Formats: sequence, C-alpha cells, structure tokens
Amino acid sequence: MRKNTPPPAPSAAEHKAAIQRENRRVTSYDVALVAGVSQSAVSRCFKPGASVSKSTYARVMKAAAGLDYIPNAAARSLITRRSNIVALIISNLVIHYYPEALAELSQQLARRGKRVLLFTTQHESDVEQILTDVWQYQVDGVIAAAALSEPQVQEFERRQVPLVVFNRNMHERAVNSVLCDQYESGRLMASRLAAAGHRRFGIITGPEDSPIANERRRGAADRIAELGLPAPVIVTGRFDYASGARGAREIVTRLGHAPDAILCGNDVMAIGCLETARHELGIDVPGRMSVTGFDAVEAGTWLSYNLTTLRQPIQKMALAAADLLVNLIESGTAETEKRSFPPTFIEGATARLAPLPADSLAA
Repeated sequence: MRKNTPPPAPSAAEHKAAIQRENRRVTSYDVALVAGVSQSAVSRCFKPGASVSKSTYARVMKAAAGLDYIPNAAARSLITRRSNIVALIISNLVIHYYPEALAELSQQLARRGKRVLLFTTQHESDVEQILTDVWQYQVDGVIAAAALSEPQVQEFERRQVPLVVFNRNMHERAVNSVLCDQYESGRLMASRLAAAGHRRFGIITGPEDSPIANERRRGAADRIAELGLPAPVIVTGRFDYASGARGAREIVTRLGHAPDAILCGNDVMAIGCLETARHELGIDVPGRMSVTGFDAVEAGTWLSYNLTTLRQPIQKMALAAADLLVNLIESGTAETEKRSFPPTFIEGATARLAPLPADSLAA
C-alpha cells in the first residue's frame, strides 16, 4: 500500500502571488505553510526569549522575508492579553537636561521585548493630566520619572497596572522604586566642602515641585545645620543656565560678599553660576569661592568648567528599573521593592577639597 505524502510546501514567491490575488494580508499561517512548521513555531520565533531551534528559526525567517511578513502586535496582544508596551512618564526638564536617563530606560526595556510609549509633562505636578491617556493605551506597566500623589498611586493599584517610580523617593508609602539617594547626595556634598574648611554656604536649588531638587537641598541644609554652621542662603532656580547666573548674583547680594561655596542643584545651573562668578562678579573660583553641581553632565567635564559634582549611576538605575518592571509584569507579585544606588563624587576643579575622613559622613 502506498503511503499518503503531504504536498510540498509552496515557495514564498508562489504563495505571495496567491495572497496578492486574494487581496489579503500575510499571516503567521502563511509563514508556517511556506516554512513547513506549525503556527506556534512561527509565534515563538517572533517572541523575544522563546525557545526555538536554530534550523527552525532560519526557515521561519527566510519564509517571512520572502512573504514580507510583519507580525501583528495587536493580534498577538489579544492572545497574550499583553500589549508589550510600557509607558514612560517623564518631565520635560529631565529630558532636556538628563537625556541619558530617557535613552537608557528605552534601551533597557527594548532589550526585554517591550516598546516604550513616552508621556511628557511640562512640570512634575502635571501628571494627573496625562494619566487618563496612559489608561487608554492599556499598557502592561509604567515607569514614572515624575512625582506621583498618594491617590495616583492608589489608582495604579486599583487598575492592577505595575508601577516603578524612577529616581523619586516616596516616603509616605511603600512603592516599587529605583533611585539614587538624593538626600544623602546633598549631605555628601556639604560634608566634603565643610571638611575642607568651607563655613558660609549658598544653595541654588531647583523648581519647587521637583522632588529631586528638594531632596538635594534638604540633605545639604540638614548637614550644614548638624555641623553647627550658619544657615545657608537658599535661592530657587529652574535647573537652567539663566537661573544659575541669577542665583549667584542674588546670593552675593544678600550676603554682601561671596560665600565660601555655592551648591547648585544641577550642573547646568552650576555652569551659569560659575561663569557669572568669574566673568561678571570677578570672584576667583575656586580660590575665593567653590562652586559645585549635581549629575555630571557631559558639558561639565569640558576644560573651561571641569565641575566638582556628583554622578548618578543612570545606566545601573535604568537596568534595575527595567528588570523590576518586567518581573512585576511577568510574575504579578504584590511585594514592593526599593533599590537605592549611591552617587560617585567627581573631584573637578571648581571646589577646594580636602581628603575626607572615613567617619566624617556619619549622620
């Protein structure tokens, strides 16, 4: 008796011509037919991290290329009940002055098979206005590099949308977060300067609605008070060059002379402060007055500035945030986790520094 043998698989060109005659889209079934594999095998080949043999993968990719096949993300989401889209909420100030944070978060999520849907706010207090849009896209999870209120966090829980707060310390409740400790960073900067003999301080802080700016200012001011030094002169900036320049003028005017040091809430303000002190006010930096920043942006390393500053481990933080969110999406765990990273002190040329004794940072 002769065995029944299946007909040979059509070539990609033949099957593509038939699809065009039928005036329809190429599907995973068509790829499976040409490649001689199952539909589930085709699905695994287009799913990051799925188990598939090299030979099957090669056959599927060859068939897909011949058919001009593109996986339908919407159809896949109906099957898996996941969109593979992650919302990233971030303020315009963060994008403008710390673009590496956005780039790193996007890259780390893409490596885990997630696509980023970006939502930006002009001010950190504007988050409520965009959350309605976030819910409409039915994202798998959210990374929020912006301040969230208690009711907003509760809404994430009610909707069962995994949330990771990036570089914001929410003291009032337990929430999944990845951050550099901004309060301790402020303390560290004040300690290093005080150890070198600085006694009179000025602080140019960031916007009032910025948790990062507030934590850095509070850490520095608390440490200065603990050391029994005069209260610093504090002025508000906007994380930009102009407010750094304005802050330098205001602090010197209010004191009647240059302070020993001005701590700036970020490097861009520090550059504005530095150039105004040197070229407009005629202050020798660092001989007469030290100027420090935060964040270690690329411009701060230029020879004209060479800022004394603190660097946040953005790459490590982005890696941790992506891992944490994807784990929450995959496991659905209700436990909260907080991952905190220390900053790195950058000894530039804009501050008088002395070696720091090991016990001088003790709280």
